[in-house]
Amino acid sequence: MKGGFYGLRGKELSLITIALMCTTFFIWAWQKTALLTSLMPPPPLLKLSPVAEKVIVNNQEELPLNEAAPMSSAQRSNQRSVINSNSVTTTDQNIEIHTSVSEEEAKDKQIQRPETVVGPQGPSSPREVDGEHKQLVEQVLKEVEVAMAAPVRSPHASSPVKGKDDRNLTMRTENQACNYAKGKWVPDNNRPLYSGHDCKQWLSGAWACRLTQRTDFAYEKLRWQPKNCQMEEFEGFKFLRKMQDKTLAFVGDSLGRQQFQSLMCMITGGKERHDVIDVGQEYGLAQARGDTRPSGWVYRFLSTNTTILYYWSSSLCDVEPINKTNPNTHYAMHLDRPPAFLHRYLHKFDVLVLNTGHHWNRGKLKANKWIMHIGGVPNNDRKLAMIWKAKNFTIHSSINWVNSQLPKYPGLKAFYRTISPRHFVGGDWNTGGSCDNTTPMSVGKEVLQDESSDASAAGAAKGTGVKLLDITALSQIRDEGHISRFSLSARSGVQDCLHWCLPGVPDTWNEILFTQI
Repeated sequence: MKGGFYGLRGKELSLITIALMCTTFFIWAWQKTALLTSLMPPPPLLKLSPVAEKVIVNNQEELPLNEAAPMSSAQRSNQRSVINSNSVTTTDQNIEIHTSVSEEEAKDKQIQRPETVVGPQGPSSPREVDGEHKQLVEQVLKEVEVAMAAPVRSPHASSPVKGKDDRNLTMRTENQACNYAKGKWVPDNNRPLYSGHDCKQWLSGAWACRLTQRTDFAYEKLRWQPKNCQMEEFEGFKFLRKMQDKTLAFVGDSLGRQQFQSLMCMITGGKERHDVIDVGQEYGLAQARGDTRPSGWVYRFLSTNTTILYYWSSSLCDVEPINKTNPNTHYAMHLDRPPAFLHRYLHKFDVLVLNTGHHWNRGKLKANKWIMHIGGVPNNDRKLAMIWKAKNFTIHSSINWVNSQLPKYPGLKAFYRTISPRHFVGGDWNTGGSCDNTTPMSVGKEVLQDESSDASAAGAAKGTGVKLLDITALSQIRDEGHISRFSLSARSGVQDCLHWCLPGVPDTWNEILFTQI
């Protein structure tokens, strides 16, 4: 028994001895490694967070943006920066900046230590090029800040922006709205959106320049490109789907009627439709006996129960006969009242587009026998007797009234369209004014102003729930798009430099409207 005990004890001692020898070896190896490590330069600190921005250099290293892997000057000269999902793109760099949280969380554990890189002057440690790389990153960040500080952009849309070194950047912004009034006209062979020959069901012959003696139609091949954002592409079925079971109403002058006819042609592609019915009687707009035309038109697309309406109100104020029994009576033009039609039918509208402008002149008021009224009585205020002040007063009054109704109808989207410019040269419509240019001169010109060219309309809409449909400046540079001397009823020395050929510029007004509704 004793011999057996001591035999087992000896085996255990042998095992313990071997274990001690192995432990001693590992301790010696660890100390050696620690010593060698202490002689190496420490790697840059990595500060990570769930939303840390990472930099991928040549698809090899992935690090947070503020501690990205160093690069040689040769590598830095060949960089291209691209930002995805809230992204910035510079065309002459090779850095990808990602802000996708889910992607970064999946890769956080795969971050590698930066390796020594070789530059033109030979090997460089990360510490030696770190300062230069930080300058590069700071430069990229400054470009991002410049782009983010740019005026207005469309949600979910990419846009070219200029950095301080004029490199093009593409921005995606989620919280800023696009200023569709800024931009330029660009050639587009996919235009027009409908044929001026075919849209006879909706388009007045006087405005269909394809049916006149005009022979050049380059004006049809231009598309408006907003600066720093994209407009939603207009398609008839998308419009009807967006406006299903809804009503869009245009209320204004003949330019409003042009916009109405343009939209009808755009929705239908200029093709005849048998699923569209006239429902003017629902709005009291049936043509009365003896009238050359009704006070408006109302059409309904049965497929989506979408109603498109136009109501004639050239002054955008309530006009009523002073003596209803006298056929030759004058009319009270109530500057402080919106059209009675709006009072009566506003509750049925989902989108409303208002406009006025070119009927505000002494000749029109005299011909129409209109007498300006305020508070139900003839106006005695000398300031309001001035036509332009009376017009501005009416615009403010109409917008304020619509704004006061918005709480009652929270689903209503209301717009005021700014004035459409005239292009008479050398006189007015009845004094020899002309607009003979038929060649698009707008290509390459940009509208860059932040404020609307229609200051009175912009001032009236400011601070209200009525949005500005700002089309003035973009239309101002399209003087070749008017009916000009090609009107079917043209007389010698009389040109139409007010109304537009259709298809034409008003189509763009509707594209902007479509994007905003």
